[in-house]
Amino acid sequence: QVQLEESGPGLVKPSQTLSLTCTVSGGSITTYGYYWNWIRLAPGKGLEWIAYIAYSGTTDYNPSLKSRTSISRDTSKNQYTLQLISVTPEDTAVYYCARYLGSTRSYEYWGQGTQVTVSS
Repeated sequence: QVQLEESGPGLVKPSQTLSLTCTVSGGSITTYGYYWNWIRLAPGKGLEWIAYIAYSGTTDYNPSLKSRTSISRDTSKNQYTLQLISVTPEDTAVYYCARYLGSTRSYEYWGQGTQVTVSS
């Protein structure tokens, strides 16, 4: 069974960089056809897709966040990471990692989410 777990700081100061790691177990992040995503849910808002890194290493970003966002992976650790620079209070949200299966066009597996608060 595939499991995803987010880790990182729960509190970040404005203007700093947020770094989050998703640790994947039960499956390889390099397996063909899977896309590894970061998605967030801010208070009073809907889900917002941030970025993915595909099984091939290809990346894609939400245009509204692209200038501040970087996604990468460490295949030896079966982990992928999110970096969001110059954070503001509007970046406060629950951040999720999720696996997207291209053949079914669905997010089949999600992490439990991790709360990130941007505050001084």
